[in-house]
Amino acid sequence: MLLAVDPKQIDTDDQGRLRISWKDGQTTHYTPRQLRLACPCAQCVEEWTGAKLLDPDTVPENILLLETELVGRYALNFKWSDFHSTGIFSFDMLRRMAGLEP
Repeated sequence: MLLAVDPKQIDTDDQGRLRISWKDGQTTHYTPRQLRLACPCAQCVEEWTGAKLLDPDTVPENILLLETELVGRYALNFKWSDFHSTGIFSFDMLRRMAGLEP
């Protein structure tokens, strides 16, 4: 069964943005800073309330996405130039960030 949240290809474009081509034909782009600000890890989001803990002013405008790794068959993990690397971004979350329903 083809699911909208299944990526076909994951890479970066010539502007350093994460590019995901989905199996349903959609292609989405995410800037490194956009992704870093959306990090769902416990250091960036309060686990019980969902309140944002990450101060956007502490994330450089020119932050770099250094590495992208698959987490199982459902998510991505990123390593950033600010040494952060604990967030797990599900494919569902990435689709919702792009305004596409999974």
